[in-house]
Amino acid sequence: MDGPSGSGKSSVSRGVARALGLRYLDTGAMYRAMTWWMLEQGVDVADAAAVAARSGEPVIVSGTDPDAPAIHVDGTDVGGPIREAQVTGAVSAVAAVPEVRVRLVALQREIIGTGGIVVEGRDIGTVVWPQAAVKIYLTASAEARALRRSAELSGTTVEAQQAAMARRDTLDSTRKTDPLSMADGAVELDTTPLTLEEVIDAVLGVVKERA
Repeated sequence: MDGPSGSGKSSVSRGVARALGLRYLDTGAMYRAMTWWMLEQGVDVADAAAVAARSGEPVIVSGTDPDAPAIHVDGTDVGGPIREAQVTGAVSAVAAVPEVRVRLVALQREIIGTGGIVVEGRDIGTVVWPQAAVKIYLTASAEARALRRSAELSGTTVEAQQAAMARRDTLDSTRKTDPLSMADGAVELDTTPLTLEEVIDAVLGVVKERA
């Protein structure tokens, strides 16, 4: 399941995984974990060469329980810290570094390869696992996405979130390595007018038809 930030990927993916009794993987959390580690180590995240040079060091372990997804770096639970503003503002730069993507895509493929999983991200259907039986691309209006994200975060406004998302959309869709795009054969779902339950039902309908 791919799509831009705030389109509902995480909530929908977890809901679908629960409904089908499958595992769940948040690949975005892996890029955030890498970013958090770089910041903790004092690496200049704007320096792609510096990020690339150290991208093989952190041990990143992703949980796959949709009811309690976890992410650890070098044995430390970073589920909370990776959602903080500093990481959010830096993750697109780190995720654009080819060496980071090569390493994390390899980890993602290891997890996916054992089967029975719902995976969310920005390049799952195009790069990570193009052979997926079902590919979904979630979208939503810029306003709806900003409203959702501002409701999740304290100390922010809808306007600020909309501006931040516009910047991240541009970075994610124009990066040279694995840009955000809809995969061939993917079903596009606009979640703007739908409730979470309605989106989950729509995805389950697609799974029933295609899987």
